[in-house]
Amino acid sequence: MRTNVVLDEDLVAQAKVLTGIKTTRGVLDEALRALIRLQEQGQVRDLRGRLKWEGDLATLRESRVNGYEVVAGNVDSHAAG
Repeated sequence: MRTNVVLDEDLVAQAKVLTGIKTTRGVLDEALRALIRLQEQGQVRDLRGRLKWEGDLATLRESRVNGYEVVAGNVDSHAAG
């Protein structure tokens, strides 16, 4: 899409320095991606407390550590296998 916009040159320059992106188009593309990501995260946050979860948390936790042996503070994932 082609469009003409007036941008704050200082903001664009700062964004280029912080991100390492060399072009204004690249900065704008990244800014749009970040904006979309933030909005989508907000939509997911809005679901908090509205979804019903059924499961056994203790079993899930147990299966996550199954296959790992902790020896003197070190974790060895190959010890149990």
